[in-house]
Amino acid sequence: MNNKEVENLIKELIEKTTVELKEISIKEESPKSTWISIEVNEPHFFIEREGEGLHALNHLIHRILESKSPRGGAEEQHGMGILIDINGYQKKHVENIRAVAHMMSERARYFKSNVEVDPMSAFERRIVHEFLSEAGDIQTESIGIGRERRVVIKYIGSIS
Repeated sequence: MNNKEVENLIKELIEKTTVELKEISIKEESPKSTWISIEVNEPHFFIEREGEGLHALNHLIHRILESKSPRGGAEEQHGMGILIDINGYQKKHVENIRAVAHMMSERARYFKSNVEVDPMSAFERRIVHEFLSEAGDIQTESIGIGRERRVVIKYIGSIS
């Protein structure tokens, strides 16, 4: 699906919730990452309960895109790189996760040891892994099972 078709799909789904859609914009951050920013009049329907409705909307869009694309094709992977944001909620959430990742990586550097972050969802762990992937003296790894899965930030620089 192209961006216009994805935009129309999102408009259709939001209109079915009876929430009024004010604006929708699509920004491609990289070939694998597309950020869809949506402005609505009543965002609380999507962002209450820690963004439960927004997560459901993202999940629905991903499933629909998967079903409409050929298995294993570039479009299927493109669909998984789409992130939907309602009134800036998701952007703020991502920035908070990056701030925690930065703080914990600095702690790992200062103490020259491993630091475990509190349990996170797969989406949140991916943000931490991607955010710290360029650091030469830090390595990340996910450990644990289920709801207890967390990121360990490992200091791998020289100990002096």
